Amino acid sequence: MLIYGKQLFLHMLKQYPKRILGVYLAKECDKRLFSDIAKLNVKIERLDEKRAQALARGGNHQGFLADVEPLSAVSLLELKNEDFLVMLSGVTDMGNIGAIIRSAYAFGAGGIIICGLKEPKLENVVRTSSAAAFELPICVMQNALDAVNELKLSGFSVYGADMEGVNAKEVRFDKKMVLILGSEGEGLPRRLLEKCDKRVCIKMAKGFDSLNVSAAAAVLFDRIYNG
Repeated sequence: MLIYGKQLFLHMLKQYPKRILGVYLAKECDKRLFSDIAKLNVKIERLDEKRAQALARGGNHQGFLADVEPLSAVSLLELKNEDFLVMLSGVTDMGNIGAIIRSAYAFGAGGIIICGLKEPKLENVVRTSSAAAFELPICVMQNALDAVNELKLSGFSVYGADMEGVNAKEVRFDKKMVLILGSEGEGLPRRLLEKCDKRVCIKMAKGFDSLNVSAAAAVLFDRIYNG
């Protein structure tokens, strides 16, 4: 799995040095940083800008790229002992998924369930989440209804984000719960909403139809964590 970008690279170097398998540098770095990189005891390869751009597929690598151990998804069974889970149904934008993972981790979620994506690119999830994906277990399932049914049988209360729901500020969330977020365009499908124990929304002062899903997620996480 390839990661790139200076801040992500430095985070991996500090927090997950054993996951780094090889380093590619496309610019000079100071002696102290290079010394830290050398301590990894992995291959360090110098690249010209053209090769670095090709490797990063045009992404903003900032001169720092690395091969890292792939991120592995977990099973739903491994998440059933957690108290707070987040499920994404139909969210396809990797930038939004990464931002949601960062916020979920910050507000104490125990895991993320991604539903409806045939082959989610976990490499992109690591990058867009600024490596928070390594901090938070991720489960990938095709059928959100199956996931909800399993979680309900395991004692989870199910909350669905829905514009017609109850103001989240007025909701007392159960301790063992899963919050389901849908796509910006279509929201949660009817069959999934029918499975929810409660539908929640964000009361807004202005007349926008909705917030970006990652922004809405952060607001709802705050409501859940801070009340």
